[in-house]
Amino acid sequence: MVGKAGAEQTGVAAEALETLCRAYWYPLYAFLRRSGYPPHDAQDWAQSFFEYLLENRVMGKARQEKGRFRSFLLATLKHFISSEQRRLAAQKRGGGRPLISLDDATVEERYAREPAEWHTPETIFELSWARTVLARAAATLEQEHAAAGKQIVFARLQPYLQSGRAGPSYAETAAALGKSEDAIKSGVLRLRQRFQQLLRAQIAETVETSTEVEEELQHLRRVLTA
Repeated sequence: MVGKAGAEQTGVAAEALETLCRAYWYPLYAFLRRSGYPPHDAQDWAQSFFEYLLENRVMGKARQEKGRFRSFLLATLKHFISSEQRRLAAQKRGGGRPLISLDDATVEERYAREPAEWHTPETIFELSWARTVLARAAATLEQEHAAAGKQIVFARLQPYLQSGRAGPSYAETAAALGKSEDAIKSGVLRLRQRFQQLLRAQIAETVETSTEVEEELQHLRRVLTA
């Protein structure tokens, strides 16, 4: 995905970049809010930054430089804001074609549910990134079940995605779906395996090798359990 977004300006490149922006806009918004920007300014800067990425083909540098894409993106945001503040001063930011529509209420409600203030802007970015990756993988899994006409099955099995999470017993779910407990256990195992595949696919969009995918997965787990 990063490779496509960094390619010469084509419809495919623009679509890939927009997909990445949609995946990362909330982690960046959370970083900006925790950095002290009020809600409107945080959205304003995030929107302007995405326009900057689209218009200046910055993504090509992400392919050339070593390191994680999320780290590259955060460093680029910091540099962008610093440069814009020096150059524009009090001039109104933005004004270009909106790349992503941000809902003030929805965004701020989500941010209000974030952990206590001891999180730094960087750690809140990392946490938001990890949650976003999980959410996108889960959304794809749900879409796959919906396409197969298995929405009800997914709704019943979804609580088991996280091992150790409190929820209905296998017996209760089996009774609700008219299946045996063994069938439910097998279904949960397949669901978890597919979720892990989708999780790896999400991460693989921003790194180059399978080794890096595993490293990012380990980092994601550390972030979520910190």
